[in-house]
Amino acid sequence: MPNEFFYKNIFLAEDDEDDAYIFEQALEELHSNAKLTARENGKALMDLLEASAVTPPDIIFLDLNMPLKSGYECLKEIREAKKHNVPVVVLTTTGSSEDIDKMYRLGATHFIVKPNNFPDLKLVLKKVLSMNWGAGLVQPERKQFVISA
Repeated sequence: MPNEFFYKNIFLAEDDEDDAYIFEQALEELHSNAKLTARENGKALMDLLEASAVTPPDIIFLDLNMPLKSGYECLKEIREAKKHNVPVVVLTTTGSSEDIDKMYRLGATHFIVKPNNFPDLKLVLKKVLSMNWGAGLVQPERKQFVISA
């Protein structure tokens, strides 16, 4: 597949090693110009974001249920800090309307229920990575918040 994306510095917070590996493989097939930095829990992600020597991400993919610090806690801290004006896409197994509504209220940019297969994961990643983030961080209307394959 030809590369149709610009360079992206991507952070991923995912406690499931298999899911992180599959995400990395899908990203490599889609976007050879991406740099992926993965962390195994929310605390490690927040430590990374606070490190002064780290290039800020262009986008963060965030799982909800992680040890040490949940995705909810991370998103709340990211949005309250105001210095991390970066798109945050929730990528999780739960699709409950309560979780979706909560993440929307907390300021997530989009919400994706983890697809059950590799081609669908690639499809949703392609949709997200094709978005024009250069115009600044803007949360879509609620009806466009959830992205699916």
